[in-house]
Amino acid sequence: MILGGTSEASALAKIVAAKGLAATLSYAGRTASPKAQPLAVRIGGFGGVAGLARYLSEQRISHLIDATHPFAAQISANAVAAAKAAGVPLAALVRPPWSPVAGDRWQCVEDIPTAVAALSGPSRRVMLALGRLHLAAFAAEPQHHYLLRLVDPPTVAPPLPKHTVIVARGPFDVVGDTRLLQTHEIETVVAKNAGGTGAAAKLAAARALQRDVVLIDRPPAPQRTELTSPEAVLDWLAHGPTPLGV
Repeated sequence: MILGGTSEASALAKIVAAKGLAATLSYAGRTASPKAQPLAVRIGGFGGVAGLARYLSEQRISHLIDATHPFAAQISANAVAAAKAAGVPLAALVRPPWSPVAGDRWQCVEDIPTAVAALSGPSRRVMLALGRLHLAAFAAEPQHHYLLRLVDPPTVAPPLPKHTVIVARGPFDVVGDTRLLQTHEIETVVAKNAGGTGAAAKLAAARALQRDVVLIDRPPAPQRTELTSPEAVLDWLAHGPTPLGV
């Protein structure tokens, strides 16, 4: 089973399906219309560690792949604990984090509260490239005009007094994101250090336009086997550990 929701999970699903392997791709259900997949899809939570462990046992899952977002810390921790409880080998498909290059104007911060604190001061035009879950925290700095790029249209008004919403699904390109920052006169971009290529365009655009970036560090990952490509996952499936008792 693949715990998905990322472009890497989708890439792995295509390769697994092409190989004819029996697999299920699981979504947490935070996106209203996830993209079509070549594998069986399951949507929704499991009810914590015990629920996931029970599912792994009942569905006779032989291997678990965590291909969730690098900031899905609780899901990843639950996956490690549940896999151990069920005796199922687990590997994580991870993206390398982004690193600054010449021309970047990054301020790296620890978490959402420190990102909010970094916006104290005079009014700015700020792009929040964080999704919808953390918007309320930025109401503590209401002086800014916020540009919100969301995957789904908001069902309730964002809790920010001055904002513009754009609904768009990545991957994005540098030309488009450069135009976006220019059109909305963005001075500061706030983003998570998600890594990968699908969301990196905004950082390249900020670099080219000499805009400030507040970049939130990743939470600590649990101890686990980590792989960096779908091909490495297939090799692990073919030559890696077998479930306990097999």
